[in-house]
Amino acid sequence: MEYRLSEIYIYPFKSLGGISLKRAEVTDRGLKYDRRFMLVDAEGNFLTQRKFPVMALIKPEITDGGFRLKSSMDDSIIEITYKPKTDGRVKVKIWDDVVEAMLVSEEADKWFEEILDVKCRLVFMDDDVKRYVDKKYAVKNELVSFADGFPFLIIGEESLNDLNSRLKVKLPMNRFRPNLVFKGGRPFDEDKWESFVLNGIEFRVVKPCARCVITTVDQANARKSEEPLNTLSLYRKEGNKIFFGQNLLHEGVGLIETDSVITVTQWK
Repeated sequence: MEYRLSEIYIYPFKSLGGISLKRAEVTDRGLKYDRRFMLVDAEGNFLTQRKFPVMALIKPEITDGGFRLKSSMDDSIIEITYKPKTDGRVKVKIWDDVVEAMLVSEEADKWFEEILDVKCRLVFMDDDVKRYVDKKYAVKNELVSFADGFPFLIIGEESLNDLNSRLKVKLPMNRFRPNLVFKGGRPFDEDKWESFVLNGIEFRVVKPCARCVITTVDQANARKSEEPLNTLSLYRKEGNKIFFGQNLLHEGVGLIETDSVITVTQWK
């Protein structure tokens, strides 16, 4: 059975559009640039498509100096450098974690406020900020960015094909916002993996990913529906949670690229 990495995605701005890459750098807290920026409300609580589905309509692209973000709602554009040039810091809350983050700029805050129609600020996680994976799942006190809880999410193409065979309207992979996608094998083979190696970097499969209403937001137009959660609930539900994809921890840094072989080193 051969598995190959087929797609790589980063989401530099939490809950905004993703960026597809052919090659990416694995850092201590996940893929380089992944979820290092985040929007927070006036109280410092993180904002996502759960409450603001129009966030899906803000798409970033990488530039020489950082990122260019474009809103398809009004075609407005803003440039954000890789790292803020201000010294302002603020406490922010993401789920149960409270960490310090850098304020980006008043210009960025105003731009997002006009699009989302809510008072908000754009913040950045600097390298000196340490947010740790939940101790219940951590192996070596691993770090995580502003991702929900883990540095990586992986999904097999065959798992999506299986889901789409049950849906009236087929869905693209971007509904599930993975970092890594692989081809080969059978549907939900990733559920059976314990660990694997990719370009010399070790990955451990630690927890199935419980899915939320963001999966019901069309990433092209921000419209919400009942799928795929309705269909997934028929065969991917355990207790009161619906699972699709696997969360990963990793050991090591380096480069990964699409079409690389994934070597499963241990099965569950």
